[in-house]
Amino acid sequence: MEARTNKLASEKIELDVLTMQDLFGVADANLKLLERELGVSLITRDGQAVAVSESEEALALAVQTLKMLDRMRALGEQIDEFSVSRALASVREGRVEETVTAMKGVVAYTYNGAPVKCRTLGQRKYIKAIEENTVTIAIGPAGTGKTYLAVAEAVRALKDKKVNKIVMCRPAVEAGEKLGFLPGDLQNKVDPYLRPLYDALDEMLGPETVQSYMEKRIIEIAPLAYMRGRTLKSMFLLCDECQNMSIAQHLMILTRLGEGSKMVLTGDVTQIDLPSPQDSGLERCADILEGIDDIEVIRLTGADVVRHKLVGKIITAFENNKAAPGQPAEKKPGQPTQKPAYRNNNRFARKK
Repeated sequence: MEARTNKLASEKIELDVLTMQDLFGVADANLKLLERELGVSLITRDGQAVAVSESEEALALAVQTLKMLDRMRALGEQIDEFSVSRALASVREGRVEETVTAMKGVVAYTYNGAPVKCRTLGQRKYIKAIEENTVTIAIGPAGTGKTYLAVAEAVRALKDKKVNKIVMCRPAVEAGEKLGFLPGDLQNKVDPYLRPLYDALDEMLGPETVQSYMEKRIIEIAPLAYMRGRTLKSMFLLCDECQNMSIAQHLMILTRLGEGSKMVLTGDVTQIDLPSPQDSGLERCADILEGIDDIEVIRLTGADVVRHKLVGKIITAFENNKAAPGQPAEKKPGQPTQKPAYRNNNRFARKK
């Protein structure tokens, strides 16, 4: 009996040497990821990249993905494992042109001169919503750039003199931990809750400029409770962590809006830190306001995560195995039920 032989198909991809070095990554890490994902072999020969596979479909995907990565590199995108995964997803879903368009243009520049750019379609829609609407509500998981991009837009609006002041706030709710009484004055006590906002501003403007602007009250960062009774005119207001606000608090902050101002509300409904998650008003607020002129609701997903590639997978895994807050996750078939460990809840029991 004759042994069956599989016919291998191959295709050359025209890339210059410097481009290939950037695309392939350190120790060919990017190349190896693409090989694992598609089951193809990618080699260099005579200054060219050659894709080899038994599958014509996998071969076509590999070639299109490499060409997509080449276009991303030309737009200034750093090519790493995350970029490879994003490029492959765009090719598979037929969204190459849309993804490339999303990465064009610069939102702002950091203190060090690095460009801040959208990296996903969801992020591009988010930036467009902020630019075209007075109120934008962004709901999405961690790592999608909700806060960071909003801060970039706020700084750009301030530099372009579209607003006179930046106001940032968030509810002072502990993330599942009891911090107790913190030392220092009022500002020292609330600073830990507002640290993410400081970090983003420092990257955009530099710590010294941020400190100077805060002293001049051009930038104000405060707990949500300090917003009551105010009217914010010619300001850019960013309210972060809105999933930890009640519907009444949403109404309160939204009615602070004055002439010439913009407002962005951001939150992640999977990270509610309220004692009773049902008290969160973010989703309800979005449902009430969606469809009103000059207000836009943007819903980012795991596909918009731009942190470590595992963050998107973690979010997807949790989304696929949802459990009510405080309830155990769904058990797999055949999984034994674990008995709860005994705890002595008598706080006043005498120690022996």
